[in-house]
Amino acid sequence: MKKTLLLLLLFSSATWLLAQPLTAPAAYGPLRVNAEGTLTSESPTEKPLTLRRKEPVYTLAGVTPIVRGEKDGLRFVFSAKRLRKGRLTYGLIPYGQHHYPTVVLRFEVGIDSATGEAFLPLKKNLDGGYDHTGALKKGFGVMGYRLTDARGMIVYEGKQAFAYSDSEQRFEPRPTILRGPFVSQLQHDQAVIWYETSEPVFTIIKTDQAEDTFFSRTRHLRHEVTLANLMAGTEYGYTISCDSAHLRFSFRTPPPPGAQTPFTFAYASDSRSGYGGGERNIFGTNAQIMARIGALAAKEDAAFVQFTGDLADGYVSDPDEMRLQLVNWIHAVEPFWHYLPFHVGMGNHESVGWYADSARWIVADGFPYETHSGEAVFAEVFAHPLNGPQSEDGSKYDPDPYRRGDFPSYRENVYYYQYGNTAMIVLNSDYWYAPLLHRTRHIGGNLHGYLMDEQMRWLRTTLADMEADSSIEHIFITVHTPPFPNGGHVRDCMWYGGNNEHRPYIAGRPVDKGIIERRDELLDLCANQSSKVVGFLCGDEHNYNRMRIEDATPRYPNNWDKPRLTLRRPLWQIINGAAGAPFYGQDPTPWSDWVEGFTVQNALCLFDIDGPRIRMRVINPDTLEELDRANLR
Repeated sequence: MKKTLLLLLLFSSATWLLAQPLTAPAAYGPLRVNAEGTLTSESPTEKPLTLRRKEPVYTLAGVTPIVRGEKDGLRFVFSAKRLRKGRLTYGLIPYGQHHYPTVVLRFEVGIDSATGEAFLPLKKNLDGGYDHTGALKKGFGVMGYRLTDARGMIVYEGKQAFAYSDSEQRFEPRPTILRGPFVSQLQHDQAVIWYETSEPVFTIIKTDQAEDTFFSRTRHLRHEVTLANLMAGTEYGYTISCDSAHLRFSFRTPPPPGAQTPFTFAYASDSRSGYGGGERNIFGTNAQIMARIGALAAKEDAAFVQFTGDLADGYVSDPDEMRLQLVNWIHAVEPFWHYLPFHVGMGNHESVGWYADSARWIVADGFPYETHSGEAVFAEVFAHPLNGPQSEDGSKYDPDPYRRGDFPSYRENVYYYQYGNTAMIVLNSDYWYAPLLHRTRHIGGNLHGYLMDEQMRWLRTTLADMEADSSIEHIFITVHTPPFPNGGHVRDCMWYGGNNEHRPYIAGRPVDKGIIERRDELLDLCANQSSKVVGFLCGDEHNYNRMRIEDATPRYPNNWDKPRLTLRRPLWQIINGAAGAPFYGQDPTPWSDWVEGFTVQNALCLFDIDGPRIRMRVINPDTLEELDRANLR
């Protein structure tokens, strides 16, 4: 079950950690747990390395206020001390008046430098035409607000419902849908609706096509409901009721599996914070570009958006700091996610782990894995299918193959889904990630770009099943790191400058296969053992480009002394890491002549599927200029 936010609001994750016995998983090299909660590596050949949990800058709990009702307004109290001397800007959200209701910011108050309090004089501000939703007349409204710290950085954007009594001239906070509702896991006959509320409450979901109404039986903070027995290819209006709020949106179910019905889907990755301030960096994410990507996907009537990795800056130790960054990403596309699914994959920046002062960086995936790993936070925040592999437990390299828990979970970070005649397989090439593995091999971990054994075993089985499934005509593999990097990551990804020595280390020992050998295994599965894989949708590099991978494509370093894979058919590689992260220019590679359409402009890839045919269009969400197009099939 997913963890709710209740404990997060009551206790910091650091306090929780100190109350638990800490044991290093056997997959790591010897680590001594110190009395103060730090770790020290123990190796006869390497200098000891001390690991600790880096203090967060902001956390989701720290920017989530305690709200009190007062005469003439509401008082917000924030625990994040860095917010003091900052500003709170707010306005009403016109739910029910627009297809994509968003906050209209209009008023601003300061956050007290001593107490972290901000008073919002709603009675004064919502005078006459400024109450454009009629909140005071109705006695209920929902406002949105933005928090800006003393340095001018936008930290968070939230919501708060309130009630108003005209006779008492008093405002009271009410239970609020903080995030959502979101539509996810759309299938031809079912859908998942999920959302998060400010306190544990009962909620109601009603669709206009189904007879049943869902009433929650217990109070929840996180609500995740499966609507079943739906009809394929049908538009459903749905209403979420929480307290006095009734939020109405809609979704369309996919056509039946195998249907030749034309549809479009969108793809991008890499939206961590960009340069220039403002919405380009809402604490960790480029919300400006993501909002435009969401708007463009909706305008193009995309059936879904696939976004694979590096949503935010990450590389933190506190799970609640990572939650805040991911929530900021979610809020950027929320107006569009009410209607169309956003499927998300992990990248290297979704890293939550142990920090080394001597390296000045995160060096190992966080544990306990169930609470402090990047994989756990990712699964908690999103709502993805549960059809992926379990973990790397039980692999040939597992130091204790009969015990679970040596590796983190693949739950919701490796999965697949189908829409009509097309399947999408989401992989994780930053699982159990050790960002500085070349310096910390005695501790161990996985390197950037490597698909570990159990994930590859699952992929092999999944592709074989899809090959035999007559309802699937096209398969896309999406993975954060490209097999053939072209700009910014030529020294890693699945190439490492042509150095096959790079590989994971488990319990201090290297695995058998190097990065280029593992890349070739991936190519063999997709090109030679499958007739349906169209290609790879990748990111990591902050640019857009495409290349046709065929047998004539140069793929090996000059000194390669291992077998060379023969590709029996071509594949496409589409890199689109142009969703707002700082751009990377093109680098020379052995396959540079096979690269086309390279640009550092912000980009959204749109794939038009029409039966056996696939056309790709690439559009700049800033200017709506078409940057590239290609017929892929």
